[in-house]
Amino acid sequence: MDFQLSDDQRALRSGMRDLLGAVFDRDRLRAAVERGGALDRSLWRELGAAGFFALRLPEEAGGVGLGLPEAVLLFEEAGRALLPGPLVATHLAAGLVKGAAEGEAVVTAVVGDLPVAHLAGADAVLVGGDESFDGTAGAEALTGEALRDLVAAARPVRSMDPLTPLHRVGAAKAPQPTTERTRAATVRTPAATERTPAHAGRLRYEAALLTAAEQLGSAARTTEAAVQHAREREQFGSPVGSFQAVKHLCADMLARTEPARAAVYAAAVTGDPVEIAAAKLLADDAAVRNARDCLQIHGGMGFTWEADVHLHLKRAWLRAASWLSGAGAEELLAADLGAAGRLPCSSAAYGRPGPEAGGGG
Repeated sequence: MDFQLSDDQRALRSGMRDLLGAVFDRDRLRAAVERGGALDRSLWRELGAAGFFALRLPEEAGGVGLGLPEAVLLFEEAGRALLPGPLVATHLAAGLVKGAAEGEAVVTAVVGDLPVAHLAGADAVLVGGDESFDGTAGAEALTGEALRDLVAAARPVRSMDPLTPLHRVGAAKAPQPTTERTRAATVRTPAATERTPAHAGRLRYEAALLTAAEQLGSAARTTEAAVQHAREREQFGSPVGSFQAVKHLCADMLARTEPARAAVYAAAVTGDPVEIAAAKLLADDAAVRNARDCLQIHGGMGFTWEADVHLHLKRAWLRAASWLSGAGAEELLAADLGAAGRLPCSSAAYGRPGPEAGGGG
């Protein structure tokens, strides 16, 4: 089986990199930092016009009609560029929340007990039956009065990432049903109208994989930045990259990034929750540790506010706790390894074939 990217996939990735280079260069990144992470609606609409959010909607519904592997490529580029905003939630809400597919609406999500990102600027909020998108009640979108009540009850909390404002919703995160709620059980699969644990869980695992793709993009970008700096920065008359300790750091960064890339791409093809959990673990580790090593290679200047290295590290910390935390991924992997057969959390409950049926490994 050939897991190499096709020419169309390479063109898709290259096109998104070019687009982000044009609409979200370093000047716009720093401007977003100065705004405290407030979303640029014009940028959001440009992403919508490029098909970022509608990528997986069928063509008859106004989407692009591509799949999860292609979405992973776009989110990898978003991670490279440190693109701010609730990208994953808005992508999941395309076709559910009016305007989400076109970038006219910003959609965020309540994930467990974590603070909610960009709540104040959102037009809708996804909530799960058990606040984590893996319960029998499925996922729903809050808009209108229900959303205003949620925002009114929330309180801002200090975010480690200047590009991601946070609010804690507390007990208000699971309000009673209202007529302004929209069932999310039909997202991506119009025929799946029943509120099953497998379908509700699918949203959570897709979100975890797309977040892992963002982490992968960040890990790759910090590796490139570290290598570039090691080539250009000189000490004692030589580039710092000629020193063995720096060489080892750069090699370790690459050695973390490429296995994470293989895991993320493979999980996008199989859709297996266990493989997604492994991909999230590897991508989180690569993003956090690579950012730390990149900062180390940059030396004192890497710790300054003007440098972008710290932004990658802070965002990587936040993403590592999102959708599927390290502890949650480890529990899922341990359960799968320790079971005699496939467990309910594995691909069988997810509605996909497992290894015993010839699916993902």
